[in-house]
Amino acid sequence: MKHLEKVNYKGFIIPIIVGLIFWFTAPIRPAGVTVQAWHMLAIFLATIMGCIFKPLPIAATTLIGYTLTIFLGLAPIKDVVVKGHTVDLSALSAFSNSAAWLIAMAFMLSRGIIKTGLGRRIAFYFIEWFGHKSLGLGYSVAAIDLVVSPATPSNTARAGGIVFPLVESLAENFDSKPNDPSRKKMGSFLTFVEFHANLITSMLFLTAMAPNLVAVELAKSLGVNITWIGWFEATCVPALLALLIVPFIIYKMYGPDIKETPNAKEWASAELKKMGKLSVPEMWMAGIFLLTLVLWMLSSSIALDATLIAFISMSLLLLTGVLSNDDFLSEKGGWNVLVWLSVLVYMANRLTKFGFIKWLSETISKSVGHDNWIIVLIILGVLLFYTHYLFASATAHNTAMYGPFLAVALSAGAPKMAAAMFLAIFSAIMASTTHYANGPASVLAGSGYVEQGEWWKMNFILGLFYIVFFIVFGLGWMKIIGLW
Repeated sequence: MKHLEKVNYKGFIIPIIVGLIFWFTAPIRPAGVTVQAWHMLAIFLATIMGCIFKPLPIAATTLIGYTLTIFLGLAPIKDVVVKGHTVDLSALSAFSNSAAWLIAMAFMLSRGIIKTGLGRRIAFYFIEWFGHKSLGLGYSVAAIDLVVSPATPSNTARAGGIVFPLVESLAENFDSKPNDPSRKKMGSFLTFVEFHANLITSMLFLTAMAPNLVAVELAKSLGVNITWIGWFEATCVPALLALLIVPFIIYKMYGPDIKETPNAKEWASAELKKMGKLSVPEMWMAGIFLLTLVLWMLSSSIALDATLIAFISMSLLLLTGVLSNDDFLSEKGGWNVLVWLSVLVYMANRLTKFGFIKWLSETISKSVGHDNWIIVLIILGVLLFYTHYLFASATAHNTAMYGPFLAVALSAGAPKMAAAMFLAIFSAIMASTTHYANGPASVLAGSGYVEQGEWWKMNFILGLFYIVFFIVFGLGWMKIIGLW
């Protein structure tokens, strides 16, 4: 007998209340804001609240908001043509979003890395090479996340599906158990290192975290075009420096009881022997993965769109048999992102079209009240970071605040690319706040290896480090490469 799907109806209460309050306060809206803009804001905020309180999964929640946008006349279902010219694209154009398709295809690449066992093999090699001491194990965990991150746009899947199972196995190898004093032997340290390695790699590559694509699309709506290689150039040096420094800070602040780890190398070597020689699917996957990275890096030079490159890679995975048609169709993560990313960006763009973002940026700009764009940008970055305590989703936070904040920075005279990338960096490091800050935080903080109080305290300290570090080295590096 089939049962109805579970729906968290209580989760609808706050989104509906927020939506209705804004919808019916249109008559007393601020001067300079149209009724259309205010009504669009009501649906947009209700949808963002839905993403936070999750009455339904994020794709379903955003689809409801999208449907209401069309039903209530705030977007046409067909192109609006006046005198032979298209003056408004149909709502269905939301699903032609190239960034959403790029991230969906990158999910397929990630599936191949996991399915073939290539990610696991790479992980064992790093542990075998660098796992003689506990600090080396920490760097091995960071290196594993780094290597697979460009083709793993779900940072939650990367943390929970690829790296953390290895962390658990390593911890068990040292008799370090969750929710037990023995957690501090090894498990606590490696779990916390993985969280911060994941945070940093999510910033390093455009395709390492889905919210990055939200930032790219919102930046595009404000006239800032960010390519895959452009993103990497702006983040590579400060991010890689942070990846070298942060595990050492964690080691000093929260180091494991066990310092020498010769068993780790033996364990990794034994696991590699069990896996045997590199299989044909792994060889194909490695080749296609490397080809994809090279093409993404050269995309600007060879005039090949990053999304097209992702489609080429997906086609090669299907042609070589690395992935099957069933794999392609059952990759829920990819199709999920395609829906919610397309919808959220479309709704944010409607707010821009109706003039709300311009009005909001001008209002915020006046309240910031400073002529120096660097000071304005730093204030915005810090605000973006600390307001994340109010959010349980980087996607929702980025969708709500990245666009207006970038608009404020640009109106203050900040160079386009520098402002867009600085705020994008802060959109990643803001995860160094709570145990619900993003998907990886929920997975790793809930593992039982790190207590909640420890999580908040250490993330607060590292958050301060990130803010200072990326103001100095982030903006400094962008100055060196000519972004301002």
